[in-house]
Amino acid sequence: MPEKNLDFGKFGAQGIRGSDAVARKLDELAGGIATPVTARRGLIARLHYLTRTDHARAAAKEAGLTVTDRTLKAWLEGKRQPSKANLERIDAAYRAVRRQNVARHLLKRLNREGRGTRVEIHPLDQSQVPRPLRRVVEYRTMNVRRWDRIVGAWAAGDHQGLDAAWDDTIVDLGSQWGQYEYCTSVGFAA
Repeated sequence: MPEKNLDFGKFGAQGIRGSDAVARKLDELAGGIATPVTARRGLIARLHYLTRTDHARAAAKEAGLTVTDRTLKAWLEGKRQPSKANLERIDAAYRAVRRQNVARHLLKRLNREGRGTRVEIHPLDQSQVPRPLRRVVEYRTMNVRRWDRIVGAWAAGDHQGLDAAWDDTIVDLGSQWGQYEYCTSVGFAA
């Protein structure tokens, strides 16, 4: 890929990888429990979500939550409090299981029977870049018709796969696609 940014931000440009922006937007669309895991209500809601069914329990163990049933029961009853590390594991397991559960529905909404979804790409912030070094980068829109690889990599937590899938998608922007590898945000609705 000819325009891979190897030294992004060297002259003061600010932004995030486009694939990271897409992952944030997919997380937002997936929704979930708004209360933080550090609050009792958020902890209980996540634990109920992760332990409601055998499928959810298996997915939680696969995602890294490996505690005994006795410990889970003590947490649910409020007899014990999880450590900070366990709170992070609970939250990570919740996000992983939530992604797996909503991926199929989200994929169907984004593909829209082959019509796709309109995506807005907001360019990187060059306000800190000296004037002679600034690029002419503008706001772009495109219609993404095939979300399978993007949503599949997002649901699996595969950052490299998501990055590769997003790079393959933005090639449709034409010869200047490399300018949109980093951006301030990516927006779409489903």
